[in-house]
Amino acid sequence: MVKAVVGANWGDEGKGKITDMLAKEADIIVRFQGGANAGHTIVNNYGKFALHTLPSGVFYDHTTSIIGNGVALNIPVLFNEIKSITDRNVPMPKILVSDRAQMVMPYHILFDQYEEERLGGKSFGSTKSGIAPFYSDKYAKIGFQVSELFDEELLKEKVVRVAETKNVILEHLYHKPLIVPEELLETLHEYRDMVAPYVCDVSLFLSNALKEGKSVLLEGQLGTLKDPDHGIYPMVTSSSTLAAYGAIGAGIPPYEISQVITVCKAYSSAVGAGAFVSEIFGEEADELRRRGGDGGEFGATTGRPRRMGWFDCVASKYGCRLQGTTDVAFTVLDVLGYLDEIPVCVGYEIDGEVTTDFPVTCKLEKAKPVLEKLPGWKGEDIRGIKNFEELPENCRRYVEFVEEQIGYPITMVSNGPGRDDIIYRESPLKK
Repeated sequence: MVKAVVGANWGDEGKGKITDMLAKEADIIVRFQGGANAGHTIVNNYGKFALHTLPSGVFYDHTTSIIGNGVALNIPVLFNEIKSITDRNVPMPKILVSDRAQMVMPYHILFDQYEEERLGGKSFGSTKSGIAPFYSDKYAKIGFQVSELFDEELLKEKVVRVAETKNVILEHLYHKPLIVPEELLETLHEYRDMVAPYVCDVSLFLSNALKEGKSVLLEGQLGTLKDPDHGIYPMVTSSSTLAAYGAIGAGIPPYEISQVITVCKAYSSAVGAGAFVSEIFGEEADELRRRGGDGGEFGATTGRPRRMGWFDCVASKYGCRLQGTTDVAFTVLDVLGYLDEIPVCVGYEIDGEVTTDFPVTCKLEKAKPVLEKLPGWKGEDIRGIKNFEELPENCRRYVEFVEEQIGYPITMVSNGPGRDDIIYRESPLKK
């Protein structure tokens, strides 16, 4: 059985916690896309962690953690991350790396920085982790696949060929130091020695595991609105953030994915540039940011303050539809307990007309939020509650209102940062 955990919005929805929680019942957890440009914050028995490449199930000793072929693999970052958790008494996880995964090269990171610098005020708000240059090279067919590390003749020829094309841009567009092929080859030898014990034909491994009835969890990075096809293009990431891509990025048949758990936050947040209709500012945003998440709404990778907003039913309904949602996990509900009333964005006004359908970016830029205010449950602490019926009435109404607006079943409600802060709920929408 395969379950996918994905985001409905801009990322930062709380997928790491949900994956960590579901991994208890899983045998294998697969990261299927993205790179170390975004992170998942996890609070468990070992402490608080920010993961960037490792799947969020690495804290269980019964699981195998897989870096799928769809991932932008930064090898030094991966191994630093393994060390960062084992240094804190987490047992060494069982890790497999796809032989078809491609590697983020040192020059990808430099090109990312140089391009953002060149664009100045028109930049994309990149995390400068090399992700866009990496995927550009992958699709231009000049990327380095993990399997190629073990073919010395191919490597020697390829570093010269790639350096030639990159050096033209470095010299004439960016006016920066050139790539030395011999140094690049040496770096690739270091990468080979680091990753060699973990390399595996992941697609075959997963095929055999599924035949044996093993349980697999696919973990996505970011959310629907950062998808390069269906998101707020061009302010998107460079790999598909949709559950459908999980089949490709892990190397399994699409029909194997039987459950898609789409994570929605009880309010909105976003890192980076781009349209964000329900965004709030000033003291109102500062207070929500301070109270949000576990220790505040700051990027797990960058530490950047996240942009804040009220729950957006239009974006979330769209996000759930594109993911093929079977279950919604509704997170950080406890954060909203300080408010007398809670605004919710239920529509977009564009050129004088109200819509509940998510538009393309050029129309999105003009959209104004249509807000509906719901009564809050101020002063009532909902942490520790295990049954939905025991939540304050206005809190239950908030969840039910959101569910009705988005049209997808909210079957999990997270009411705290810990692994066990979860309420399972029977949804009237669950068939």
